[in-house]
Amino acid sequence: MSKKHYNLRVSGKVQGVFFRATTKETAEDLGVTGFVRNEPDGTVYAEVEGDSEKLDEFLDWVKKGPPQANVADIQVEEDELKDFEYFEIKR
Repeated sequence: MSKKHYNLRVSGKVQGVFFRATTKETAEDLGVTGFVRNEPDGTVYAEVEGDSEKLDEFLDWVKKGPPQANVADIQVEEDELKDFEYFEIKR
């Protein structure tokens, strides 16, 4: 199974709706590592790493987000592995 790294920018109603907390829970459930943070422009930015299959599941979740969120768009770009050890919320 090959490991991948993605940079994600999620826009829509994604701040103030527990997006970061539920992203962290979902990532940990799937064994995905990296981080998530709110951006000043109202988007959520994340970098995630894991097996391709787990990342696909993670991306499927991000497209919906938590119940209160309304995801309008996701930009995904593949990047070099950074070997994150765990998943964290950055402030």
